[in-house]
Amino acid sequence: MFMLLKYQREKKLVKHIIIWRLKPEAHGNTAARNAVLIKEKLEALQGKIPGLLKIEVGIDFVHSDTSGDLALYAEFEDRAALELYRDHPEHKAIFPFIAGARTERMMADYELS
Repeated sequence: MFMLLKYQREKKLVKHIIIWRLKPEAHGNTAARNAVLIKEKLEALQGKIPGLLKIEVGIDFVHSDTSGDLALYAEFEDRAALELYRDHPEHKAIFPFIAGARTERMMADYELS
C-alpha cells in the first residue's frame, strides 16, 4: 500500500522513443509509402488514448547506413499511461502492419526527473 501511495505522489512524465528500419517492400508498398502509412496510423492515436499527451512520427531524410527510416516520439503522463497505451486495442491494431513492414526496431522509455 505504501509503495502504491508513493508511486501516485511521484508521477513522472514518461518519454517513449522507437526507431524502425523498414523492408524495401512490404504490404505491396515501398518503404517510403509504408513510412507514410505508419506515420498516419500512429499519429491518428492522438486524443484516443488517455494519458497520451503527445505523439509524433518523423520520417528520416538522411538515409545513411546508421539511420533508421522512421522514428516515434511520444509523451505520457506517467508509467501507467504508457502501459495503457501499449495494451490499447487501437494501438495493438497497428502492430501487424508495422511488424510486416520492419526489419529492425529499437526502443527507449524513460522518466523525467
